Amino acid sequence: MLERAVRGGYAVGYFESWNIESLQGVIDAAEQTRSPIIVGFNGGFLSGHDRLAGERLSWYAALGRAAALSASVPCGLLFNEYPSDDWVALAIKSGFNLVMPADASAPFDRYVERVSALARLAHAHGVAVEAEVGELPRPKSASFPPASRGTAAGAEADPSLAARFVSATGIDLLAVSVGNVHVKVDGTQDLDLGLLAEIHRQVKLPLVLHGGTGISACSLRQAISPGVAKVNYGTYLKQSYPRAVRGALDREGLDPHRVPGMGGADDLLVAGRLGVRDAVLERIDLLGCRGRAD
Repeated sequence: MLERAVRGGYAVGYFESWNIESLQGVIDAAEQTRSPIIVGFNGGFLSGHDRLAGERLSWYAALGRAAALSASVPCGLLFNEYPSDDWVALAIKSGFNLVMPADASAPFDRYVERVSALARLAHAHGVAVEAEVGELPRPKSASFPPASRGTAAGAEADPSLAARFVSATGIDLLAVSVGNVHVKVDGTQDLDLGLLAEIHRQVKLPLVLHGGTGISACSLRQAISPGVAKVNYGTYLKQSYPRAVRGALDREGLDPHRVPGMGGADDLLVAGRLGVRDAVLERIDLLGCRGRAD
């Protein structure tokens, strides 16, 4: 899917989900625009220490796989940004076809060893691997573990180090830090397009931009030609979902039997689904992938 995107001069969006309604909303938008899409879940969020109840990765894998297989457009399934190898290995064996190990605390050489081992396991199961060089900056309030992997938080990717990392690990996709920001809730900013072009010159893999929510539209369009084939969105969807649900809750005289699960205009679950769908529709044209599923 991503090699085709590189050849076609567009990018595929990864629009992160957290429940069945958000997953439905993402695929609704992809099918409406006939766009290839990547769905999935964030391992760091699913395993967070502050969760009040434990999550079963196998349930998310089964849900995501069923959704991807039933979609009428090409649909990948990503297990995103997990720092421990055990769940990444489980995701590989549970039906995800793309995984991303991302341990911000690991020294670089040790991280190379671990990613190499996971890549061998993944490839034996027909699963692709994404990994990251450099570190995206993030607000102090962001729900991510603190960096770093031998670099300062917010360090941009080094092209030579990126080429060495790709060669040593055998990964399939490379995520890079080139001015993009994780969990940017307000405003947008430009990318370092010169650095991105140099990474693309040295690394012959599809490149990935995390933090799509905070990338300026102009900068994103220019980034797609230097090898960017995948852009990640999460924050924008998680802003849209509660806003849509709150709007549904504000109606007076709600029948409690019609609020959860009836599927009508008063259903909070439907409101969340449509909020996510609309958020994806607002972003998908930036990637140039509309109509590329046919």
